[in-house]
Amino acid sequence: MATTLENNADQAASQGKEPKSRSRRSTFLKWLRKVHGWVGLWGAVLGLLFGVTGILQNHRATLKIKVGGPDVSTIQVAVPTPPPRSPRELAKYLQAQLKLDRPAERVSREAAKPVTWGDQSVIQPEHWTIRFIAPSYLVTADMWKGGNFVNVERRDQGLINTIEGLHRSEGAGVGWILFADSIAGSLILLSLTGVLLWTELNRRKTIGASIFVVSLITMLVLALQSA
Repeated sequence: MATTLENNADQAASQGKEPKSRSRRSTFLKWLRKVHGWVGLWGAVLGLLFGVTGILQNHRATLKIKVGGPDVSTIQVAVPTPPPRSPRELAKYLQAQLKLDRPAERVSREAAKPVTWGDQSVIQPEHWTIRFIAPSYLVTADMWKGGNFVNVERRDQGLINTIEGLHRSEGAGVGWILFADSIAGSLILLSLTGVLLWTELNRRKTIGASIFVVSLITMLVLALQSA
């Protein structure tokens, strides 16, 4: 009789624990679905942008996708008086003179050096190169020190090239870069929550693990072949 009562008590205790376990699992799955859904909504629009531009960049050469070339124009800008003492000073002058909305991103200085010209040796003067980069345009300026003019080339990228520039964050502001980083983080979170949802809702864990391993191996092999 005592044994029967103990068995009944054990069964009641196990039945009491099982609903609690199911309740916790159900709560966790509901929370996981909400996180997955809200994160997906945050990254949906920009994810679509990155997806389309990524396809264009991957297949433009092989599929000969024409998106229109940039509009290129070249001018000469007079060197101010007194002349700038460094490429950085010249970059600030050009930004103000050409009314560019951002400072120079790349500034380089090539030192003067002797070169052979015909049958004689001459000193080639110092060469300055400055680049202003934005998603919608690229401005390149170069000047030989001691010259009176700066050669400036502007390339207006057009709509598709501008969108691709945003994809690569070329010349983009800090706000856009942080926003794009948040989308990258959301993709990581979507991957993790998606795997957790799959493992919790699908009992065929062996098949899922096999798909994951095959995908990982395929990625590594193709990456090594392309390197």
